[in-house]
Amino acid sequence: MQPMKIWLSSAVLALTAALTLYSAPRPAQDPGSQEPLAQGGVIRSQVSLVNIFATVRGKNKNIVTGLKQEDFRAFEDGKEQKIAFFSREVALPITLGLLIDTSGSEQNRLMAEQEAAGRFLNRVMRKGDLAMVFSFDTDVDMLSDFTDDRAQLESAIHRARVNAPTGLGPMSGDVRSTAFYDAVYLASSEKLAGEAGRKALVIITDADDQGSKVRLEEAIEAAQRTDTVVHILLVHDPGYGFRPDVAHKLTEETGGRSIEVSSEKHLEEAFDQISEELRTQYTLGYYPSNSSKDGKYRKVKVEMTDKSLKVLTRKGYYPPRN
Repeated sequence: MQPMKIWLSSAVLALTAALTLYSAPRPAQDPGSQEPLAQGGVIRSQVSLVNIFATVRGKNKNIVTGLKQEDFRAFEDGKEQKIAFFSREVALPITLGLLIDTSGSEQNRLMAEQEAAGRFLNRVMRKGDLAMVFSFDTDVDMLSDFTDDRAQLESAIHRARVNAPTGLGPMSGDVRSTAFYDAVYLASSEKLAGEAGRKALVIITDADDQGSKVRLEEAIEAAQRTDTVVHILLVHDPGYGFRPDVAHKLTEETGGRSIEVSSEKHLEEAFDQISEELRTQYTLGYYPSNSSKDGKYRKVKVEMTDKSLKVLTRKGYYPPRN
């Protein structure tokens, strides 16, 4: 199956109509505000509940398990919220997007990245999980829609190529083009928006955007609106752009991690760290004291009663509008 080209036109962001050929979408639910797990692992729509996924690490940077609800405090816009739901459930399904930078700066590393990415999906995916694969350079290409078929995902990963200009990309004719922000925006707003539960993007890139139609802030907002955690494996070659500041901002705002990768061994280790985090998260839910549905951004903060512990969560969310 050939990858589908995805691009932005006249400031309107959309996937091509052909996306529907892959599979019918699952029912959409309001991101960031869902009922917690009911019996049988079903998430039911509930407008006012805010879900927060949290990873906790200790002084030695190892992930801490076995914590209880009273170990956490949640705040919204500076006001403490009563935690109404808490879970250490590790089997909650994950909907995952794997985004691979195929711009010229990645040409010397792409094969190693593909091998490591395939092994990562095999390790992290369990029954009930879904994943999709995108590549991005001058264009954003969807190589596989959501599926639990490991062979299909593996094939999609290995179809990623360092592409020549096609005339469709944001900087047509420039092989340095890297539509990084566009890829995050599209994967979040056009694909993950219709999914419920835990959602994450794992991106292999140097984070040096060249010519996207949207700004970094818009890419971050798209991830936040769809309750998507972004993890970045920051890889780069000498002579090309390298933006750890961008990677840090994008991951910090969405509750993910940015890991700098300097070798193939470190790439494997970074994938292992992301895999561990995706499988050892706590879920906290609260009904916000601010019950207005104004659609405006709200800051979220989670603190630990044990100050020696460090918690990783998203920094905010957008409530639904009336």
